[in-house]
Amino acid sequence: MRTSAGRPCRSSRTSVTSFHTRRCCKLKTSFCTSFTPTGASTFTTPGSQRTGLHKDNRHMNYQNIKGVIVPLLTPFDEAGELNPAALPPLIDYLIERGVAGLFPLGTTGEGPLLTPDERQRLAEAVVRAAGGRVPVIVHTGDITTRGTIALTQHAQAIGANAAAIITPYYFRLSNEALIRHFQTVAEAVPDFPLYLYANPAVANNPLSSEVVIHLAENTPNIIGLKDSSGSLDVLFTAKATLGDRFNTAIGPDSLIMTGIGNGLDACVSGNANVVPELVVALYNAASRGDLATARELQAKLDAVRRILKDGADLSLYKGMMAKRGLPVGDVRAPLPQAPQAAIDACWQALSALELHMTAL
Repeated sequence: MRTSAGRPCRSSRTSVTSFHTRRCCKLKTSFCTSFTPTGASTFTTPGSQRTGLHKDNRHMNYQNIKGVIVPLLTPFDEAGELNPAALPPLIDYLIERGVAGLFPLGTTGEGPLLTPDERQRLAEAVVRAAGGRVPVIVHTGDITTRGTIALTQHAQAIGANAAAIITPYYFRLSNEALIRHFQTVAEAVPDFPLYLYANPAVANNPLSSEVVIHLAENTPNIIGLKDSSGSLDVLFTAKATLGDRFNTAIGPDSLIMTGIGNGLDACVSGNANVVPELVVALYNAASRGDLATARELQAKLDAVRRILKDGADLSLYKGMMAKRGLPVGDVRAPLPQAPQAAIDACWQALSALELHMTAL
């Protein structure tokens, strides 16, 4: 077998033993009952109900998550301060609907709008509320290498399962500078799994397949990639070259059916905050090769994306959570707050899709 670049695919350099069990997640609400999600998580920590932790012959454990990972919304109170008390019911709601992992402090979580201290407190609250039921991948990327190391060391210290690190932003960097940045961070936490995170539209620095593969092959604790570039090319090349030892996570919701249906591992879905039932059902259909069902569910998700502006207005996501009985406050300035009339109209439009969402 050869990659798209014509190179022979490399097999994993380490033996991987997986331990998988599955359990169905009990739903509190009905959703498209013929496509009830079954809980796609395949991961475990000691004492956990869900399993699938992969261990290689080095001294560290690393994750290969298969399922829907949710980039958590960050709850604020009316004064715009963190409201960690809103996290336990939000996280319970997501886990009960079959999500495979949690991804706090990314774009959807308004991570760049939080201070370093707030990012640490929010990460601690998420790990505590998750309670080992699903893995927590904390976004720890910062504009500086020093800041990224500090946040990543904190994530490891509080018991997060991994960190995801976006490319440094604002300044345009060479591939050599990007490699040096990620390797420096990885060396500071040698026993902690790290995901590369590509989002060039906001970070101004793309990750090429050459950089990704170089880092994965030369840095033992770089174990995956979340790619929000809008293309699947790097993810497919990484999967073909690195195999199952490298976790591949799709960013754009528009590409879930295509990516998962062609062997990628996971998706990180902002819309799954609002409609986790739909996204989990889509993931399950695509992963089992049920193309007809996957097409139907992808079309429904695309309609949701259009209604909610695909995360471009995070205030709409937060307004929908209040409609579902899980108020998480509004967005933090300078992000614009959607008027109540717009939120009401979005909820009405979602209801017309017959998703059978009910308030909690």
